[in-house]
Amino acid sequence: MAKIVLGIGSSHAPQLALPPTEWWRRSDFDKKNPALWFRGKTYTYPELVEERATNHFEKELSPETAENRWNTCQQSIATLADAWEKVNPDVCVILGDDQEECFLDDNMPSLCVFWGDSVDTVPNQIGGEYGVTKPEYSRYPTERTANPTQSELGRHIIDTLIHEHFDPAHSRRLPAGKHGNHGIGHAFSYSYRRIMKDEVVPNVPILLNTYYPPNQPSLKRCYALGKALRKAIESWDSDATVAIIASGGLSHFVIEEDLDEKIVDALKKKDGNALTAFPVEYFNSGTSEIRNWIAMAGALEETNLNMDLVNYVPCYRSEAGTGCAMGFAQWT
Repeated sequence: MAKIVLGIGSSHAPQLALPPTEWWRRSDFDKKNPALWFRGKTYTYPELVEERATNHFEKELSPETAENRWNTCQQSIATLADAWEKVNPDVCVILGDDQEECFLDDNMPSLCVFWGDSVDTVPNQIGGEYGVTKPEYSRYPTERTANPTQSELGRHIIDTLIHEHFDPAHSRRLPAGKHGNHGIGHAFSYSYRRIMKDEVVPNVPILLNTYYPPNQPSLKRCYALGKALRKAIESWDSDATVAIIASGGLSHFVIEEDLDEKIVDALKKKDGNALTAFPVEYFNSGTSEIRNWIAMAGALEETNLNMDLVNYVPCYRSEAGTGCAMGFAQWT
C-alpha cells in the first residue's frame, strides 16, 4: 500500500514574487478594495485604518523590514524545496483553492478532484506579477506547460471519498475559467515551480472552493476530508511514497497574527478540535486558504509525521495592517 512520507504547507501570495520595493503596488490594490475581511466582517480601507489604529502598523513598513522579510521568505521556500528533494516522493496530492481560474459561478464545486492524464499551467495572465521581472520568483511558467498527473490515484481518491460520504466533483479536463485557457490555477503552479523546481512528479490536484460563498466547506468538513484522503492514499494498491502539499494562507489580505498563532499551535499539536473550532466567518478572502492546511492536518493526524514550522513571516504593506502572513512548514 502507498505511504504518506511528507507534508508541506506554504503560502503562495503575490508578494513572494514581488520584490519589496514593489510592494506598494499591492498596497494600492488594498486601498481600492471595498471589502477587506477582518475577523468575520468587511471594511473599507479607511475603516480598517481607524479600526486598527492602536496597532501602529507604520512601524512595520520600513524598507529594511520589508527587505529582511522578503529574504526570509525566499530562504524558507528554498528550505521546503530542499526537503522535497531530500524525501523525493513518487507522487504528490496538492490541496489548493481555485480563484475562478477554472470554475465560475455557473458551476462552482465545493470540492473537485482532477484525474485526467495531465494538467496544464499557463503564463501569468494579469501582467508581470504586479511588477516582478525575474521569472525565478514567479508562480507561473514562461510558456504553457503540461504537467504529469496520477489519474489512477485520483480515481481511487474519488471512489474512497464517495465511500466516506463525500460528494466530490471530478474533472478530466479543466474548464476554461475566467482567462479562457483551461489551465490550472496559481495554487498548483506555485507548487510545481517553487517547491518542485519545475521537475513535477505525477500528482493529484484537489481543488477546494475556499473563497466563494455559498458552498465553502466548513472547517470540520475540511478536516474530515483530510482524514478520508489519508484512507484513500493508504489503501491505494501501490508501493508509492506520497507527499501532500497545502498551498495558500496564512491570514491575508488583512494580517491577523493572533489567529495565525492559534492555527500554527493547533497544527503542531495535531489538535483537530482546536483547528475546527474557530468562527468560520473568519475564513474569507485570502485567509480562507487556511482550509487547505486544515485538510492536510486531517490527513496527517494519524501518521508519524510532525510539524516543523520553518518560518512565519507577516509581510505588512500598509498602515491598515494589510499584507500577507506567510507560513512555511514541513511535516517529516
